[in-house]
Amino acid sequence: MSARQFSIAALNAMTAKEFTDALGAIFEHSPWVAERAAARRPFADVSQLHHAMADAVRHAGEEECVLLIRAHPELAGKAAVRGELTEESTREQKGAGLDQCSAEEFAQLQELNRRYNEKFGFPFVIAVKGHDRQSILHHFARRLENERDVEVRECIEQIIRIGGFRLADVVR
Repeated sequence: MSARQFSIAALNAMTAKEFTDALGAIFEHSPWVAERAAARRPFADVSQLHHAMADAVRHAGEEECVLLIRAHPELAGKAAVRGELTEESTREQKGAGLDQCSAEEFAQLQELNRRYNEKFGFPFVIAVKGHDRQSILHHFARRLENERDVEVRECIEQIIRIGGFRLADVVR
């Protein structure tokens, strides 16, 4: 996603393709969310837009939801180490201090990532805004105790929160 900002009026006036191109990265590597929300225009404000995008995600099938979850990177995972995260994910993980992990914290995150992926088949997703490393580690360990269906729903709700934060950054 570019650093461009858009007004609601401009987004409402775009073609469906322009709208999808403008907001397709809000939900990590999943432009279908913006594409489905485009059909619900016009939006009065960013809250209505986020609600439409959230509805698109919540009404997607389980397979599509799992693919959406899998589109997200592991926290302080291999993609972060290799510098392969999206600009948004890099900024979000850095904001939570995940780029400053001690060797022990990094090892703990790697082990939690491994166990979580092994149990659920997708990466742990949390909207890191407002969290620090210790809070993230706490939630990570606690959520490992969930059943898969609970965790799919939790990841989807976290992804929707992330989408809201990202929309607030680009829609004025």
